[in-house]
Amino acid sequence: MSIDSKNYLDHLDAYWRATNYLSVGQLYLLDNPLLREELTADQVKIHPIGHWGTITSQNFIYAHLNRAINKFNLNMFYVEGPGHGGQVMISNAYLDGSYTEAFPEITQDTAGMQKMFKRFSFPGGVASHADPKVPGSIHEGGALGYSILHGAGAVLDNPDLVAAVVIGDGEAETAPLATSWHVNKFLNPKNDGTVLPILNLNGFKIANPTVLSRETDETLTQYFTSLGWHPYFVSSFDKPIMQVHEEMAHTMDTVFEEIKAIRATAASQSSEEVTRPTWPMIVLRSPKGWTGPKSWDGQPIENSFRAHQIPIPADQNHPEYIPDLVNWLKSYQPEELFDEAGHLAPEIQEVLPKKSLRMANNSVTNAGVVKPLNLPDINDYLVDRQVPGNDLAQDAILLGGYIRDLIKLNPTNFRGFGPDETASNRFQDVFETTNRQWLLPIKEPNDQFMAPEGRIIDSMLSEHYDEGMLEAYTLTGRHGFFASYEVFIREVDDMIVQHFKWLNHSHDVSWRKDVPALNIIANSTVFQQDHNGYSHQDPGATTMLYEKQPDFIREFFPADANSLVATFEHAVQTKQQINYIVASKHPRLQWFTPLEAKQLVTQGLRVVDWASTDHGEKPDIIIASAGSEPTTESLAAIQILHEQIPTLKIRYINVLDLFKLRSDASYGLSQDAFDAYFTTDVPVLFAFHGYAPMVESIFFKRHNHNLAVHGYREAGDITTPFDMRVLNKIDRFNLVKAAVELLPTETSVKHADLIQLMNDKLDKHVSFTRSKGTDLPEVENWQWQPLN
Repeated sequence: MSIDSKNYLDHLDAYWRATNYLSVGQLYLLDNPLLREELTADQVKIHPIGHWGTITSQNFIYAHLNRAINKFNLNMFYVEGPGHGGQVMISNAYLDGSYTEAFPEITQDTAGMQKMFKRFSFPGGVASHADPKVPGSIHEGGALGYSILHGAGAVLDNPDLVAAVVIGDGEAETAPLATSWHVNKFLNPKNDGTVLPILNLNGFKIANPTVLSRETDETLTQYFTSLGWHPYFVSSFDKPIMQVHEEMAHTMDTVFEEIKAIRATAASQSSEEVTRPTWPMIVLRSPKGWTGPKSWDGQPIENSFRAHQIPIPADQNHPEYIPDLVNWLKSYQPEELFDEAGHLAPEIQEVLPKKSLRMANNSVTNAGVVKPLNLPDINDYLVDRQVPGNDLAQDAILLGGYIRDLIKLNPTNFRGFGPDETASNRFQDVFETTNRQWLLPIKEPNDQFMAPEGRIIDSMLSEHYDEGMLEAYTLTGRHGFFASYEVFIREVDDMIVQHFKWLNHSHDVSWRKDVPALNIIANSTVFQQDHNGYSHQDPGATTMLYEKQPDFIREFFPADANSLVATFEHAVQTKQQINYIVASKHPRLQWFTPLEAKQLVTQGLRVVDWASTDHGEKPDIIIASAGSEPTTESLAAIQILHEQIPTLKIRYINVLDLFKLRSDASYGLSQDAFDAYFTTDVPVLFAFHGYAPMVESIFFKRHNHNLAVHGYREAGDITTPFDMRVLNKIDRFNLVKAAVELLPTETSVKHADLIQLMNDKLDKHVSFTRSKGTDLPEVENWQWQPLN
């Protein structure tokens, strides 16, 4: 049967009807899946849950993508952008056999169909969107806006891969999607694959019309052309359905021939000659709720916002509407589509791609081939310092050198992403071995480190853009990092949360492979934003991540360069988790030897002997810190305390991996191990990079509640570096005061003069900074002195 024949399109139309039938059945039916007997109330769900509005349009697109796969032998996968369209990928995966391979109990017959129908949006079943239980999915679609970014991240370094990305017109109104159209400026047609956007304009959102659907084709052509796309339009309105099939088939043929020509041109060019092509895209105009009920209770359903979820109220409690449901289901003529056993008719099966090319079975959607990284020898980057706190270094610069060589050793499966901040975050050494990937014109010497080919994508000032591409890059089996100013990571809180949810659920799916970790570097942090002011000061991403299941999240607070590099080396080797690394970029005192840094990474925290005076005995006070500035200030406070109260027994604990303290983490310290560090009753003063309640809640589930936490208190401005610490009371003087106040009353009263001395120091600090505009010399020039 010729792919270009009318007969083929007839079979393709039958296939489309089959997917639509299955999609309605998943919404409503518990039993009697092929209506071989009269449908009764007990065979219908009590509470049908799901969405209908985008389903048939997506099934139509999916069917024609299958045809294109057969005609052009494509390596392609499907990204379902419109929200809550889970039936689409389930129905198509079921018909091509991929779903049964993933779930053998869902057989391709009447019994398996019944099980598939029942478990959709049902307790103990599967979700109403393309979650990790759906073969072929890397994009759940529960939160809108990331579809093109996930397609683009997947095709990076996969030159033969096509991401067919369906975008809903509601989704097209979101901020992440709006910026996503610029991916064509960063995908290299020689080394990367192809993103094919397919914008489905069905006209409506939940209760409103959509913006782009009300624009003319001429206006949309101007819009997308200005963004560097070549749009092709197909409309299903006021046409016989077979004419729509013919137009879509012709459009798909034209588009894939165009893509083939673009790739052939790029293949013949050198890396330096490659420029940005004008990639094709498709705009499909079709009614919301296409092929469903035309109206209900005198109100339009099809081509209306009312088609968004459950179009008609047929359920067990409303059996009077079951005949309407039956009429709807029978409109797809299931008797022509499935044989007596419930198998898809053999002639319809002929339009399915062969097994190796099925979109639901594409290996890239299940981590592809995860190739471990070739790691540089970390000992070449760690600085052998035997005297702590006497020399300055910029932690991020040391890490930049490590990343530079990591890229050199892994030129096709490691990338860095960020919003115009690689140099600002002090990782500029990476440009000794790579460039920023950029397909627009380059204007030297005004531009720097720009080329059509590069391992860094940081030229788009959009956190959504960069973090979203990294998500898909890791979900498809590669490695990388996303670095941004700490405060602006809040821009992608929800994207990180959705990635966490994917990891959490995918971990429970037996056939899903573990994927490389999502590594986030929070730089230009709250206590290093004295020059940018209050708007740039917010460590709240740490709290947001703390609220999630800890087995898929780690938060690291390296205090110096050695511990930062050792942390990153560990992070890039992990799988199935999000690593959040808080990094310092400004000159800071350095503390730990290479051995100590490695021990901090493997153990998560350590008692630092050279900063402790308890000598193995029960201490009078425990001082702990997590983060660069909290560590410096804690150690300075310890030195003052030791000088002023030499008999005070102090235990200092540096915490790198904060979640090791969590009792609810599988890797967390046992109660006995925690008590060995923090005892059950000795006062603990904890200086923390983030918000105090986070640490307080960790200790709430432990034995020792004798705790005072000093962290960020939402006090900030454009000021001096040390004044930022004073404003938030994590400075050495306030920490000394807090330590004295934590001691037994008799001891605290005895040393009231020390509290007064610290108040005098704070007054002096305020007077000096307000008159000179800089910090006290005794602060700026302070170095660690060994404890006697």
